Amino acid sequence: MSEYQNYVKELEKRLWNYRRIAFRTGDNFFDLRYESGRTPPVFKKHHESNNIILKSGMPETYRRSVLNEIPVKKRHKWFRSMKSSQALAQSVFANLKHLEKLNILGGLNGSDGKPLFIYDATHEHECHMEYSVKENILKEKEGHLTSIDVFFSGNHQIAIECKLSEDGVGPCSRSTQLKPEDEEYCDGRYAAQKGRKEHCNLSSLGIKYWDYIPELFNWSSEAIHDPCPLLETYQLVRNILVACVRPDGRVESHCGHAVLIYDKRNPAFHSGGAGRKATLQVRQGLRNPFLLQECTWQQIVDHIRRDNEMQWLANKLFQKYGIE
Repeated sequence: MSEYQNYVKELEKRLWNYRRIAFRTGDNFFDLRYESGRTPPVFKKHHESNNIILKSGMPETYRRSVLNEIPVKKRHKWFRSMKSSQALAQSVFANLKHLEKLNILGGLNGSDGKPLFIYDATHEHECHMEYSVKENILKEKEGHLTSIDVFFSGNHQIAIECKLSEDGVGPCSRSTQLKPEDEEYCDGRYAAQKGRKEHCNLSSLGIKYWDYIPELFNWSSEAIHDPCPLLETYQLVRNILVACVRPDGRVESHCGHAVLIYDKRNPAFHSGGAGRKATLQVRQGLRNPFLLQECTWQQIVDHIRRDNEMQWLANKLFQKYGIE
């Protein structure tokens, strides 16, 4: 068994233990087709909101505010799995936002010494989850608009990608989800294929990633790349574009950045892991490497724990995920 598989098994064991403690009489909440030792605990669809950590004894308005931060229609397919990184992100950021504690994150700085999340007081009121870019500056297809896990809008935009047990940062679906016989399939090269003139299938659909990439990255849109720089880095590149491209199409690299949050125990983000390789590829490709910053859930929980009023959340995150 690989180091990554061991990590996943240990995390799942932790989640099953949390289920037994937190839901002692709650078997009716769970999909019993998923068994201990084989999968993480999975809630039934109509009980999936229980996957979000909430503070007990609070008014119903608080509960609704936290749960509604990500509308049901924007929940991922496996939101109901206790291993869902989306549920973890909502448990952290939605609680901090609606308990007016986002300022806790103000002490977290990136590798350039600048704030990771909170640039000024306005950011405490400009935090959005599963954020879709209304102006559709990247000209994505309807129904497939970029949705950022956590987004701080304002004069300095911050696009955040949240991971937990994933084994990478999110590849391009044209190569990983489509079959070779599909008309829109890509074999992983940035090169004209299947009779298309454009090097990227997404460009042939009018999507403008490669209109902006050369302004931010040392990746030519004219050259052939084998493999395509976006093959394993797609989600991080997309987030950087959303953070730095303004509604009028101007690229302002000094007015935005992206952050990748991951579990420091996850071997995929250790040296040699797929997530680490993709992150390094993005940073090495960027004209300004500081446009991509990193943070671990452990760093965030450490800052949460420093606030006496939020220790309950830090304790819950430790009980459920083992993050400390």
